[in-house]
Amino acid sequence: MNNIIEIKNLSKSYEDNEVLKDINFSVNKGEVVCIIGSSGSGKSTLLRCINLLENINGGKILYKGKDILQNDSHHYRTKLGMVFQQFNLFNNYNVLENCTIGPLKVIKKSQDNARNIALKYLEVVGMDSYIEYMPKYLSGGQKQRVAIARALSMEPDVILFDEPTSALDPEMVGEVLKVMRKLADTGLTMLIVTHEMDFAREVADKIVFMDNGIIKEEGSPKQIFNSPKEKRTREFLRRILH
Repeated sequence: MNNIIEIKNLSKSYEDNEVLKDINFSVNKGEVVCIIGSSGSGKSTLLRCINLLENINGGKILYKGKDILQNDSHHYRTKLGMVFQQFNLFNNYNVLENCTIGPLKVIKKSQDNARNIALKYLEVVGMDSYIEYMPKYLSGGQKQRVAIARALSMEPDVILFDEPTSALDPEMVGEVLKVMRKLADTGLTMLIVTHEMDFAREVADKIVFMDNGIIKEEGSPKQIFNSPKEKRTREFLRRILH
């Protein structure tokens, strides 16, 4: 498999607080990588650094082998989709408009092309019958499915998910995870910060366990969940699984 994203010696600090320390890992084409760990371990900050929503203090982010901080970062960002915890839909646009605004404004698709792409992905997430709805009339699960369709409508190489179910009521979590499983089955490259351990075990190709701003351990779901090497990984899984 080919690396799409490679992180080398990445560090991030807020004043004197070093929240990411010498991070190294890669995401291959078609791979589903789940990042797990306690709250405050640096998972979401890492995702925001990868998407250039945060400035990094050291290290490199390589996209298809090129250092994006030394190249066209705008082009790189168009190749990443992002799904946030809090949906981040535009409340003054309807469902279809939320999914076409990026392709129209950022990658200059034609109106017809942007609409057709958006309709395709709204159908994938089961929201194609809601295209005229404003976000305020949608449930949390519906909003998150629209947010996923919006990310897909940019036709990115990778989609980053930042705890996409954490703001949802329990009965809505399943509908979003079902969509994400479906996307994983299509071969979409996905980098997911999640607290849903059963989902990570079933869907991920690789698990990355973070603790206190560092990657403590990474491996296959079978290795991480059945025979973790690090004491801290064992403690975390014992606490969260029981």
